Amino acid sequence: MLKYESVSELVAEAEKRNIKISELVLEDQAKSMEKEPLELYEKMEISFQVMEDSIKEGMKKDQKSMSGLTGGEGYLMNEYAATGGISGNFMTKAMARALAVAGCNASMGRIVAAPTAGSCGILPGCLVSLYEDRGFEEKDVVMAMFTAGAIGMVIAEKSSVAGAQGGCQAECGSASAMAAAALVEVMGGTPSQCADACAMAISNQMGLVCDPVGGLVEIPCIKRNVSGLAIAFSSADMALAGIRANIPADECIDAMREVGDALPASLKETAGGGLATTPTGRKLRDKVFGLT
Repeated sequence: MLKYESVSELVAEAEKRNIKISELVLEDQAKSMEKEPLELYEKMEISFQVMEDSIKEGMKKDQKSMSGLTGGEGYLMNEYAATGGISGNFMTKAMARALAVAGCNASMGRIVAAPTAGSCGILPGCLVSLYEDRGFEEKDVVMAMFTAGAIGMVIAEKSSVAGAQGGCQAECGSASAMAAAALVEVMGGTPSQCADACAMAISNQMGLVCDPVGGLVEIPCIKRNVSGLAIAFSSADMALAGIRANIPADECIDAMREVGDALPASLKETAGGGLATTPTGRKLRDKVFGLT
């Protein structure tokens, strides 16, 4: 049985058997849970369908968060994607999907926490885009979610995926690392390249604080899902190009834990610092809670 204590364990075992990380994880989880692999695959397939549904919900023109502070970002970006934008049609549509899922969450819609609600738009924004816009088989995309899940399990074991414990690097950083590894696998990359993409995604969000305005998972959380998605894509592309991570994934995860421990409480989901305590941040908080 796998211990999920290191990315290197996943890579070594997958490469030894000449299989994908997802295949290794599905087999291991089926054995440990005493279930058939098909049953676990079908459950993951349902999660992928929930991701697709949350994108549709968040794309609605009249989508609004419960607080009224945000809403419609997914719709606006999707409309803009038709122009191609600066980043091109594929990337702007992927951004729209990430915004849509995060917006769906803010409006109390059904989402897949991947790994958290605050970072829920990154993985679906990446994988649904490959499926819908690049024509990859659903089976390959769903299987890559097992790879993403395994990376998330390692991060949770070695560090944290909670903003209250490690800052936003633990949420959007972890989600971006999971997505980067999954993207590499779908694109035909090796397990080692999955690990490199994971490492680069984490290193590029090291120290990201959690400073939600009014304590709500909206500002700046929703837009940080787009940044995490962009980092996932760029990290995956670098790994696929043969660019190696200078610091191994496991050491990046350890460093993320150390940085998270060093962050003051005011920058770990308490709304006690950062953007939450700017003049505008305070005004928005007071507006939501009727303090003005």
